Order: sequence, then structure tokens, then C-alpha cells
Amino acid sequence: MTSLTTTNLLEGRKLLITGVLMDSSIAFHVARIAQEQGAEVVLTSFGRTMRITQAIAKRLPSTPPVIELDVTDREHLDTLAERVKEHVPHLDGVLHSIGFAPPGAFTFMEGTWEDVATAVHTSAYSLKGLAQAALPAMSEGGSLVGLTFDAKFAWPVYDWMGVAKAAFESTNRYLARDLGRSHRIRCNLVAAGPIRTTAAKSIPGFETFENTWDDRAPLGWDVNDAEPAALACVALLSGLFPATTGEIVHVDGGVHAMGQ
Repeated sequence: MTSLTTTNLLEGRKLLITGVLMDSSIAFHVARIAQEQGAEVVLTSFGRTMRITQAIAKRLPSTPPVIELDVTDREHLDTLAERVKEHVPHLDGVLHSIGFAPPGAFTFMEGTWEDVATAVHTSAYSLKGLAQAALPAMSEGGSLVGLTFDAKFAWPVYDWMGVAKAAFESTNRYLARDLGRSHRIRCNLVAAGPIRTTAAKSIPGFETFENTWDDRAPLGWDVNDAEPAALACVALLSGLFPATTGEIVHVDGGVHAMGQ
């Protein structure tokens, strides 16, 4: 595990973190490191996964509140800011760690519009929805950070989820444009290499990435180690990048820079 030598990097900051399902998830490690660096954290979950998130939250240094948020539910989004303020007075940062596509979306030529629409809504449009919902709680500005899987390429097995990630990355650039000067909010993404998380296990053929990534990465790659990507998210949620927005930070062992 890699440790930050800086202490209290996030002292006093209030963060909303989505996507904590298991202690193997990148979002879990973001929450853990954020707390270790002085942040106050609120988690989100919804439906049947609420109990899972509440149980996993107890493994963090300090057990944070968990509020319900389905990013495809208009009512949840409309009431998000006021429900967040029941736990913290404002937000300084938001982590978007949300993605879903039906099984049919992982076969490109056979994917139906219904499959694709679900993938794009949950995995791309939700970045804009979450940002807009959090705005009333971010009157002092802050940082929006999302997790992507480099969408420059047509990856094996990723198919319509790859298209959704391309839309996600584009959405981030437009948010950077619209939220920067007017709201002082920085919008950046971390493009992580493959991590063996709950979400990854739901992708048919995910082992295709697992079996080749380490060989292609100049720095090597451990599919069981979510901490490098989490550290990048924490850095972007901190004040270390005050003039960086619309960016994608690659934390993939260097694979994005290599030829085949």
C-alpha cells in the first residue's frame, strides 16, 4: 500500500462519495484516505445495496452517514442537497463512482436502444445530474471527480459501456466549461486501469483485461490494488490542483501511452 506523506491534506473539507459497495472498491479507498486526511465524508447508496454500503461503511476509520441516491431518480436528485445538509453544512467535493449497463450492452452489434439508453443514463448523464444536484451545497466552489476507463479505444468486451464512458468524458469537459467561472468548481476524471471490483465482475469477459494489463504496463499493474487510483482522486479533491479542470488523469501503470 502507498501512504501519503502529507497529513491533513483535506482538513475541514466535506465530501460526498458515491459508489462504496465493497472494501475493494476505489470509492471505499477514496473515503478511507479522505478521512485519514481530515475530511468529513457522506456516502450514498440506494435500494438493496443500502444495507451493504452501511455495513462496509463501518470498516472506515470513522463510520459516515449513508444517504439514499439513485442517480436516475429525479426526486432523489432534486432533494440531494437538502438531505446532504442534514449531515454537513456544505460540500467541497463530490466523487462520481457510478456505472451500470445491462448485459445486452456488452455485445455491441446486438445491443438494443433500451440497453444503450440505460448505460448512457446511468453511466454518463448521471455526472451532469449529480453535479447539478450537488450545486446548492457547493456555494463555496470545490471539486467534482469522476472515474472512467479510457474511452479513446474500442476495448474488447466493453462495447456500449465504452461508448457510455466516451459520453461521460465529454460530459466532464462541458461541466468544466459551465461550472468553472460561474461556480468555481473544478471537474476532472481519473482513468483507472482495471481493478477487480464488484462492478468489474459484472462485465462479461473482464478477465481479458486482467490477464494482459500487467504485461503492457511499464510500471506494472495490480488488479487487486485500488489505492493508486484512490490517491489520484483524493489529490484532485484537495487543493493541490487549483487551476486544473476538464482533465483526465491516467492511473493505469502507463498503458494509455503504449502502442500495441
